Amino acid sequence: MWLCKYHIVFCPKYRYKLLEGRAEVFVRNTLYKLCGQKDQVTIDEINLQPDHVHLIISIPPKYSISEIMGFLKGKTALQLFQDQKDLTKQYWGRHLWARDYCVSTVGLNEEQVRKYVKWQQEREPKG
Repeated sequence: MWLCKYHIVFCPKYRYKLLEGRAEVFVRNTLYKLCGQKDQVTIDEINLQPDHVHLIISIPPKYSISEIMGFLKGKTALQLFQDQKDLTKQYWGRHLWARDYCVSTVGLNEEQVRKYVKWQQEREPKG
């Protein structure tokens, strides 16, 4: 039995506001698909803002957070560049995501963290 939930925030390089419209839908769907490829890795909550991503994600102890983040960021970047060729002009080095990310354990405050992730949508309206 394990309970390893994390609140993770990561953003595109230079904090460009590219996670809008088609790119937002593509990244969201890709993140769900990629997590489904890893045993017992699930997204419990997700919120994409134009310039960053919030995830509440369950990761079993057999995976490290850095391993999962490398997998998610690497694969989403490759697939997004394939889907939207025009991004290679803005990201000429084909490095989509900023190197760092913020991670904290959710623990017993899950409901409070979920509310915060949802609140981001209201606080930072798109457009």
